[in-house]
Amino acid sequence: MYAIIEDSGQQIRVSQGDVIKVALREGAGENTAIKFDRVLYVGGVEGQDPKIGQPLLSGASVTGDVLSQEKTDKVVIMKFSRRKNVRRKRGHRQDYLSVKITGISA
Repeated sequence: MYAIIEDSGQQIRVSQGDVIKVALREGAGENTAIKFDRVLYVGGVEGQDPKIGQPLLSGASVTGDVLSQEKTDKVVIMKFSRRKNVRRKRGHRQDYLSVKITGISA
């Protein structure tokens, strides 16, 4: 069984036991549970038709446990103007949560 959820404008395909990266949330520390209510699709069960939302499924949810809070690799932004001795170097590391999916209910 798998589901497609929406989180922070991204659609993510998840199944039980997957570890995914989601946007950082307030009050979500390690070993806390997160519930994803924006479920778009549930399917992958033999002998049953998939459930497709219009655009969301009512009553469906996906739960997961927060494993850790981490940062992505550094993205370097370099601005350069030729012949003017102008160089700017900036970096950015985005925070995210690693979440292990524990259950899908539809």
